[in-house]
Parts: sequence; structure tokens; C-alpha cells
Amino acid sequence: MRPDSPNRKPDSSATDAQDPALLALLALGWILADGARADRLLALTGMDAGTLRASVGEPQVLAAVLGFLADHEPDLIACAQAIDTSPAALIAAQETLIR
Repeated sequence: MRPDSPNRKPDSSATDAQDPALLALLALGWILADGARADRLLALTGMDAGTLRASVGEPQVLAAVLGFLADHEPDLIACAQAIDTSPAALIAAQETLIR
């Protein structure tokens, strides 16, 4: 089937990757993969592991995760590369979640 065929299913990964909550959850997974970074997230946000687990779906918590990355540009850039998005998309997701 040709890529421009009208019967071709749209590539859902490109659409899904722009979902602010999904981007935040992907970023959280990246953060938590490194123990020191995870500890820094908890220390700087004032959350503990239980609070994070209990409220991981809340927009405010997801925005805080992205804010944590926004406040440290090297992590923001590294995370964006790791989850195949742009730093600007992560910032836009944070702004959307804050609203």
C-alpha cells in the first residue's frame, strides 16, 4: 500500500506523542529510570513516592514533572531526545497541563 493511500491508517504515534499527559508520563518514566534524578524530583517538588504514585494522573502533578525538567535545561534536552520529542513540546505540554 502506498503511504499516501486514503485507506492507510494514520500514524497514531505522532498524534499520541503530542498528548500533554502522555508526554508527561513518558518524561516521568525517563526521570524515574535514574535514581539520583528521581530523588531530586521528589526533593524539589516536595512530593514523596506515595504521593507521586497516588496522584500521577493529576494534571498538576504532571505539570510539576515537566516543570522539574524545564528548570534544568540539560535534563529537558536529554529527556526530549530519549522520548523522541522536542524540548518545546515538553514546555507546551506543561503549559497545557497548568491551564
